[in-house]
Amino acid sequence: MGAIHVDGLRKSYGSVTAVDGMEFAVDRGELYGFLGPNGAGKTTTIRVLTGQIQPDSGDISVLETDPVAEPIETRRNVGILPEQGSPPSFLTPREYLEFVGEVRDLEPERVAEQTAMWADRLGFESKLDTLHTDLSRGQQQKVMIAQAFVHEPDVVFIDEPLANLDPLVQEQVKQFLVSYAAGDNAVFVSTHNIDVAEEICTRVGIVADGQLVTERSLTDDDGDESLLEVFLDRVEGEDARDTPTLEHLDA
Repeated sequence: MGAIHVDGLRKSYGSVTAVDGMEFAVDRGELYGFLGPNGAGKTTTIRVLTGQIQPDSGDISVLETDPVAEPIETRRNVGILPEQGSPPSFLTPREYLEFVGEVRDLEPERVAEQTAMWADRLGFESKLDTLHTDLSRGQQQKVMIAQAFVHEPDVVFIDEPLANLDPLVQEQVKQFLVSYAAGDNAVFVSTHNIDVAEEICTRVGIVADGQLVTERSLTDDDGDESLLEVFLDRVEGEDARDTPTLEHLDA
C-alpha cells in the first residue's frame, strides 16, 4: 500500500530551483533512502511532504492526505526528525515528550510508557528531568529521535538520523529503523552517507540538482555495481570514479 506519493514536485526560492520535477513513491514496509549531496533538494522535499512549506506545483500525498491542503493533519500523523533539530531549551526531555504526545492525541499513560521505553533504549533515563540547555548535542539528538516515534506513526521522515550519536547508539538506531519499517510502516531517510543507505535501506533514490536521477533496490539483485559506483556514475559522472575523496558528501 502506498504511503508517500510524489509526482512533478517543484519548489523554488527566488531564482534558485531547489526541487525540479521530483517523482517517486514509497510503500509501507519500505525503508527508503533519499541519497544525494548537500544542496540536492532532499531537505526541501521533506519539508514539503511534512506540510512545513508550500510547493510551487506537483501532486503529493502522505498517508492519502495532501500536505498542501492539510499541513496540520499531516504533521500530526507522521513522525519528523529534522536535520540539526533540537528540543526547546526551556523544557526537559520528559516535558517535551509529554508535549509531543499531547499534540498527537496520546493518552498520558501511553506517553509515560513511551517516554520510559525510549529513555531506556537510548540511555537518557538520568537526563529525563534535566533542561535541554544542559544536555550534550548527542543527548539532544536522542530526545529528538524519541519524539519522532513516540506516537508510533505509520510514516516517519528522518533527515540524517545518526548525527552526533556515538557508534554504539548509531547501531541501535539503525537496527530499530530496519525493524520499524518491517512492521508495515514507511521510513523515509534522507542522507548523504552512502554506507548507511546501503546498510539499512530496502530501496534508494539518488537525487541531484532537485531531481531523482535513479532508483536502486537493495533487496534484489540489481546489477553488479555498488551503490557508490551508481552514485558516482549518475551524479558525478565517470571521471568521479578516480576522485580520492568525497568532500561533497561530508558537509
